[in-house]
Amino acid sequence: MEHFSTLILLLRDRPTFLEEVRQGKKIESKIVSLLVVSSLFFAIYGAIIGSSSGWQQMLVSMAKLPALYLLTLLICLPTLYFFDILFGSKADFRQYAVLSLTTVSVISVLLFSFAPVTLFFLVSIRSYHFFLLLNVAIFGLTGFIGVRLFYAGMRSVMNFTDDTPQIRNRLLLFWLTLYGLVGSQLGWTLRPFFGSPGQPFQLFREVEGNFYSQVIRSIVSLLFGN
Repeated sequence: MEHFSTLILLLRDRPTFLEEVRQGKKIESKIVSLLVVSSLFFAIYGAIIGSSSGWQQMLVSMAKLPALYLLTLLICLPTLYFFDILFGSKADFRQYAVLSLTTVSVISVLLFSFAPVTLFFLVSIRSYHFFLLLNVAIFGLTGFIGVRLFYAGMRSVMNFTDDTPQIRNRLLLFWLTLYGLVGSQLGWTLRPFFGSPGQPFQLFREVEGNFYSQVIRSIVSLLFGN
């Protein structure tokens, strides 16, 4: 329950949560709690989207979805930390880690909140491309909200003011773009999360193309039935 208490504090009273991060209070326990709860919520949502293609895909997607978000952080976080301290940040790596995990945790909770909607469309519409595009929209919306909260949290905890060098703000915006690009391409590399109709179960698919070209193909298929 302690893990969920940390999440509730983050959702209900972000100023207090961010102030504790700024002061370095209980950083390690926050990191563990946010890792646990976000992995749990991602696993649940991964099971839902994977169940569209059978139990094997469901189990694999339960593991893949938490891995996708945590690996994206693992890849991108050192870039943010080292560039930011190079241009004047005094925060330590643990503070960057917990702030990054707040983003992941918020996204996981929002995905979990969409679970009933996703389940409804899963059982009521048998269209692979519709289900894929629906989830692209859900992942995009939840990611956008999570990133916006991270941006505000970073500026608050790192005490961004009018005197803060502009390059730090630009670096933060650049990093957010990088985070989105790495996350979307890593998601493409780790696919399938949904499986495909008429195809046998695959743990991973051959790396070809990219995430954006697949989204365009799905839109064309949904609109023109190709």
